Amino acid sequence: MASPEQAKQNTSNHSDSVSEESSDTARGWRRERLPEWLRMPLSKGAGSRKTAASLGERSLNTICEEARCPNRNHCWSRGTATFLVLGEKCTRSCPFCSVAGGVPGAPDPEEPRKVAEAALELGLKHVVVTSVNRDDLPDQGSDHFVRCINEIRSLMPDAKVEVLTPDFRGDFAAIDPIIEARPEVFNHNIETVPSLYKRVRPGARYERSLSLLERVAAASEVSGKTRMWAKSGLMLGLGEKPEEVRSLLEDLYEVGVRIVTMGQYLQPEAQSLPVEEYIHPDQFEEWRKFGESLGFPMVFSGPFVRSSYMADAQVPLS
Repeated sequence: MASPEQAKQNTSNHSDSVSEESSDTARGWRRERLPEWLRMPLSKGAGSRKTAASLGERSLNTICEEARCPNRNHCWSRGTATFLVLGEKCTRSCPFCSVAGGVPGAPDPEEPRKVAEAALELGLKHVVVTSVNRDDLPDQGSDHFVRCINEIRSLMPDAKVEVLTPDFRGDFAAIDPIIEARPEVFNHNIETVPSLYKRVRPGARYERSLSLLERVAAASEVSGKTRMWAKSGLMLGLGEKPEEVRSLLEDLYEVGVRIVTMGQYLQPEAQSLPVEEYIHPDQFEEWRKFGESLGFPMVFSGPFVRSSYMADAQVPLS
């Protein structure tokens, strides 16, 4: 079970709202003043510089940077990062996300190898790979994920691999090869409650995402093979009602998801969706308890929780 301390994100030494506010002011936009529990001290160090150098040397992207994650400096100072593959432009433009939309370039065929090399150099024990949506590709980027998994396993046979994938428009022909590659964790974020999908995830469908997660969970235990955990995450503070969150968690458990992350939505840019509510840490703790009461072995819930933050600590022991 995730401890309350973990659920509240071990919030010391995080990158903070102060640094983000400075950046936003330079862009001509200043976010409204955040609650005290969302203002954390900035942390940088040798570990952060080493991570940046390893990524820069190979021209690799991270979701930490592209999505303006508030935990970036803390993760990088730990020598960890979440690799963003298949380019830095997304074929969808979700209004909650700061990843640039547009027409992506051709995938770099050497990128899976570069990801594995960077993971090896950084000494990662748990490697997280995510991507932009690539609705423009025939397989929507599925084979690229498989190649990343295989390259990491080739160089780092003892490392755990986690993928955070798009919905692949519900195409099982794209989803199944990744399942067959057997990452230890197969994550797909549900993001928000069904009533907000049209506004928050206009290019996605709630039932489609549930179907993907159900298919992953159905293949999670295969005789003679490593357990593959089905994982999902959601953002709070976009206008969802408590009863909707309860229902969503029940849906996730019903389809077989066993790892859940719950965090505060923070408006990344002026044109992004506004925050409707800042959820108090005590309420996040209540959501953790509710999730565990449903039977989830892992519920990470707190203001700074993100689906890939401290991902190595989010995997059940058995």
